[in-house]
Amino acid sequence: MKRLVIGILAHVDAGKTTLSEAMLFESGSIRKMGRVDNGDAFLDTDTMEKERGITIFSKQAVFAYKDLEVTLLDTPGHVDFSAEMERTLQVLDYAVLVISGADGVQGHTETLWRLLTRYHVPVFLFVNKMDQPDTDRKKLLSDMQKKLSENCLDFSSEDKDSFYEELAVCEESLLEGFLEEGSIEREDICRLIAERKVFPCFFGSALRKEGVDLLLEGLSVYGTNAYALKRGESFGARVFKIARDAQGNRLTYLKVTRGVLKARDIIKGKSVAGQNEEGIEDWAEKVNQLRVYSGEKFEAITEAEAGQVCAVTGLSYTYPGQGLGEEKEEQLPVLEPVLTYRVVLPSEVSAQVMLPKLRLLEEEEPKLHVIWEEQLKEIQIRVMGEVQLEILQRMIKDRFGIVVEFSDGSVVYKETIAEPVIGVGHFEPLRHYAEVHLLLEPGEVGSGLQFAAQCSEDILKKNWQRLILTHLEERKHRGVLMGAPVTDMKITLIAGRAHLKHTEGGDFRQATYRAVRQGLMEAKSVLLEPFYAFRLEVPDKMIGRAMTDIERMNGKFDMPLVEGDRAILTGQVPASAANGYQKEVIAYTQGKGSLSCELKGYYPCHNTEEVLAGSRYNPEEDMRNPTGSVFCAHGAGFVVPWYEVKEYAHLDTAGFLEDRESFVGENAKPLWKGHNTQTGTLKTEDIVLGTDEIDAILERTFYANRQTDNVPVKGWQKRKPKENIAPVTKNFTPAVKKEAYLLVDGYNIVFAWEELKEIASVSIDGARGRLMDILCDYQATRGMELIVVFDAYRVQGHVTEISDYHNIHVVYTKEAETADQYIEKFAHENSKKYDVTVATSDGLEQIIIRGQGCKLLSARDLWDEVERARQKNREEYIEVRKEGGSKIYLLDGFEGKIEE
Repeated sequence: MKRLVIGILAHVDAGKTTLSEAMLFESGSIRKMGRVDNGDAFLDTDTMEKERGITIFSKQAVFAYKDLEVTLLDTPGHVDFSAEMERTLQVLDYAVLVISGADGVQGHTETLWRLLTRYHVPVFLFVNKMDQPDTDRKKLLSDMQKKLSENCLDFSSEDKDSFYEELAVCEESLLEGFLEEGSIEREDICRLIAERKVFPCFFGSALRKEGVDLLLEGLSVYGTNAYALKRGESFGARVFKIARDAQGNRLTYLKVTRGVLKARDIIKGKSVAGQNEEGIEDWAEKVNQLRVYSGEKFEAITEAEAGQVCAVTGLSYTYPGQGLGEEKEEQLPVLEPVLTYRVVLPSEVSAQVMLPKLRLLEEEEPKLHVIWEEQLKEIQIRVMGEVQLEILQRMIKDRFGIVVEFSDGSVVYKETIAEPVIGVGHFEPLRHYAEVHLLLEPGEVGSGLQFAAQCSEDILKKNWQRLILTHLEERKHRGVLMGAPVTDMKITLIAGRAHLKHTEGGDFRQATYRAVRQGLMEAKSVLLEPFYAFRLEVPDKMIGRAMTDIERMNGKFDMPLVEGDRAILTGQVPASAANGYQKEVIAYTQGKGSLSCELKGYYPCHNTEEVLAGSRYNPEEDMRNPTGSVFCAHGAGFVVPWYEVKEYAHLDTAGFLEDRESFVGENAKPLWKGHNTQTGTLKTEDIVLGTDEIDAILERTFYANRQTDNVPVKGWQKRKPKENIAPVTKNFTPAVKKEAYLLVDGYNIVFAWEELKEIASVSIDGARGRLMDILCDYQATRGMELIVVFDAYRVQGHVTEISDYHNIHVVYTKEAETADQYIEKFAHENSKKYDVTVATSDGLEQIIIRGQGCKLLSARDLWDEVERARQKNREEYIEVRKEGGSKIYLLDGFEGKIEE
């Protein structure tokens, strides 16, 4: 049997639920057609639906017609509940779009059509209420072809020749076959419908059951099952709804898109944690039960095949739009709530108690955005309209027994930027490291947030780049004007840096978020507000009043269209100004006028200063969205405000906006701030590298071309190593203990140690002498050969000068030779013969020294070594005094004879 999932969509009052009842009746699933106004419709089971006579929640029914099994999803028609309808589109095989014959194509009908196009859903159209007077089939078909698609064709036409000819012109290849054969195969018609190249139209009256049989026949003949071949594949499913049954069990409504889902199967997925604020988490849970609902009743099944819709119990972290198994995540919904309200709680109910309860409702209704405003300590909600607000109030009372109120509503604002800007984020508390540079650019209206990477893998590895893009996508970024969501902006990763040892995934999350915020703080932000596309119908004598009202509301309109004694005005108007205008229209037209509004999009706010004046948002006090960055100095992290981050940053992308080409490709500029763009050298004060990072650099560079033979020694002559054979097992070659050498970059240490730096500010000779004294004491405790090297390269005609100072060796370099160069040459010539250690904090020199296989001490490490040696000497001195008495004499321990 062929299985299809079909959704019924319509503008409010078009007769959608009545058509659903008629289809169920015609198929024999129900014995009597229910009616919305009587409150006995098969699918409108909720008490509030029966009271209001509208569909609020999507429902499903299963029926069979000939060789076709249909899962029918009835969706809300009221614009306030259109989000419920939109998420149902994700699982439809076909949609039946209902149009009122009395009203024709309405504004909301066009919105539905755009959504169906976006989700690529094939459409059958049913023009209802054709039994009412003044309904003209040809005029209605022409209206649909004009406003929806020119390929809307009347499939109930009795003129087959004309029908096939209209079909054939929809596809060029089909036209050639039609001209030869004079007819079109059913398989070709099915394909055209499935590919959205043809849209079958049927006319009738659902209330009188006229034309419904033709619609069912059309679905049976021309509907195709796309999932028949996917039943042998790996499991995949799409979640479209979350609900709870009468016992409070959480129900996950999904459609199996491939493979088979069985009860007791384990499903894995990712849940959006912290209400989309803190990232994603992995989960794995067992399916307890599979249910197939039809109205209020359900049947428990053991397995669901590809193409089947069911409700699953046992899953706690699913959400509408989620892809499970092999199914990918669905694109973000188009329809968004535009009104925000503050929740006013009874005095005996705290916000901490109420917030989790509202989160449960948010699961079931994703377009109910529940927001905890930390700064204001209040709960806010975002909804589509006032009707949804009334329903929510009733649901809270029925579900939790709490009567809440809502403050006066305001529209949901958004933010974007006017000009490109570079945002920099850095996160470096102790033993963590990440830096991210992002290009923020304004996007097209309605484009939302787009993310890309334009960063070389030589600068940042691909896995880190992917992680940064994931962090950008997983969060709703807040603007800096009033904390509103950011939209219509492209964010491009242009540079970043990780540490080989200390970088973790969470570090890049923090750096990424801070980069976005830092860029927004520097950017020229623009406040956006929602605009409605409106259609206003009033008596022709009142068109002047209507036009004046629209201008007063800062709206724009096209030339009025007059039809008989009625005038139609269309255009766009700010949502904040249009709220409540419907009641005003009804009042001044005495019920003869009507206003219909659809969200057009977000555009620059017409009263930005007024809105911001009433906002209490301070971006620098928003602890969840920090604007500054964390850097590290002297072993501790410190916070740098956003306006100084770029000065502290380790990468330099300052010229990216002016000359993007120079930052990409083989000839790209170096990004480390330590690079001098003229000489290509690395400034020692700008970068400190860890030993692991230096080793990794060398692994990829120096070792590949390293010479095998030592260069003959020049300059400082070395002593031959003492061959001291250490005891080892017989299975190993004896190891020779090499003589140890410590080379100290003199002036580098002088200006790195605070004690010597203070002396140098008065006398450089004094600082140099003090360093040599300290090193003499240190050499006495360690016993290595110690060489301290000072620059003399600026002294004209100077040759290398080598001398002894007590127990250490002192080198002054020759003209045009720096201490760095001398040490590097020494290391290169002697690293194999001796155990060489170099003390310096010069970043580039560190890399070269490690490349020669030598050990490395930073200035801080050397200071720590000296202090430990001093402490050891003190302890030994105290111990000697304890053993030999209170006095120590000069000749104590002398065994020779003293001449008189």
